[in-house]
Parts: sequence; C-alpha cells; structure tokens
Amino acid sequence: MIFQPEETAATAERPGGGAEGAGVIVERRPRKTVLLRPPVANVEQMVLVLALKEPAPDWLLAGRILLQGERERLELVCCLNKTDLADAAEKEAAAATLSPLPYPLLWCSASEGVGIAPLREKLKGRFSVFAGPSGAGKSSLLNAVQPGFGLKTGKVSQKIGRGRHVTRHVELLALPGGGFVVDTPGFSRLSFADLEPERLGDLFPEFAPHREGCSFRNCNHMHEPGCAVREAAAAGLINRCRYRQYRQFWQELKDKEKW
Repeated sequence: MIFQPEETAATAERPGGGAEGAGVIVERRPRKTVLLRPPVANVEQMVLVLALKEPAPDWLLAGRILLQGERERLELVCCLNKTDLADAAEKEAAAATLSPLPYPLLWCSASEGVGIAPLREKLKGRFSVFAGPSGAGKSSLLNAVQPGFGLKTGKVSQKIGRGRHVTRHVELLALPGGGFVVDTPGFSRLSFADLEPERLGDLFPEFAPHREGCSFRNCNHMHEPGCAVREAAAAGLINRCRYRQYRQFWQELKDKEKW
C-alpha cells in the first residue's frame, strides 16, 4: 500500500484538515513476496543477522530463516555481527560451520564499524529486510549504516543469555543512497507452513549441481543409495551443517504429514 500525508490528499478539501502525522491510503499494489516472520511484504532481499557471541549463533533458526527467504525467492545475505566480542577460536569455529555457504557472508561489528561499508553497498538501491534473533544487533547495524536512524538498541540478558525485545514493531526506513530497509523484532521460533517435503530440496540451492548425479530421479537425499547430494555433503562440497538441517527439516515435514 502507498501512503501519503493526509493534509496533501483527502483532507486538503476538508475544513480543519487531519491530525498531524496522519495519512491515507492512495494506492494498493499486489503482493509479490510475503514473509510471516518477520511480517513484511514485497521485499526483494533478506539480510540474516546473527551475533557471533552474546547471544551465541542459533544455526538451526538461521537455517529456517534462510529457507523462508528461498521460498519467496529473495536474494539472501548472511551477516555475522559482534566480531569484536569473539576470539580467534570462536571466529574459526563459525567459519568452519558456514563453509561452504551458498550466500554472501559479511563479518561485521556495529560498535567498531567493521564491515559496515560492504553492508551499506548491499543495501543500496534495494528493498531489504533485516531478520534474525533478538540481541543479534539488527538495529545497531542499521544505526551504523545510517547514524541518523537513531534506532533504539538494548543489551543481551545475562540471566537468560538472549536478547531483549527492544524493537517491537516493523519499521520501514529510507536509505540516503537509495532503497529501503525494514527493521524488525527478533524471534526465536519459526515453523514451516504448507511446505511439502518433496519440495524442500529445491530450497537448498547448493544441492542443484549434484542432484543430476543421484541414482533415482525422485531422490529425497536421505537414505537412498547412489545419492550424489549426500555424497557431496560427506566430501565437504556441500555445507555439512546445512545438510544436517535439511535432514531434520525433511523429517519434521514428513511427521507433519502423518498428523
């Protein structure tokens, strides 16, 4: 939907005008993409934000978020924030977990300005949404990209080890260099609705170069003999963490079918 200030639209003809800051809908456009978590429509790019530390990265949730983006055919970017808090061993462990990754990966520190220029370039001229758990630093990164945003930020709870919900609503922000970005509340759970297990493999782009080598045309890449995807994962050509997630998600979807 397209909004404009009320005093320049319908209320320009009405005595007294409208309330300050009010607006009216002047145009309704069709939805091209729809995300349920975070709730936003018509974005073209998703930036998945995880913290390297405080809180520790939730790789399983990250996989679910990326799957949602693939389902809507969004361009996907992965951003690891808070590099300043992690030591060399923790960074090395994260790099090993993510290698190889089929998406662009940015290593960032909102507090030290590391990786902000490449992130700003990724956002330029695009309609993007930031997604990830609470405490990952989505609002802090956006403040670093554009200090004028002045978004409210918080600290991770030391008691529960998770971020507090500081961002409580979806907010659309205009970027000075062109484009828009949506800041969203964090979340810790995400399920798949109306997704067939047989389609799951299509949402893992790294499987595509290997699927033709499978012995069976309808291979589910689980236990079938001669599965080229499983062999590629064992050889390190496909990210092993991602392949384990695929197996878990596939079983989750099959269990839903039973019920």
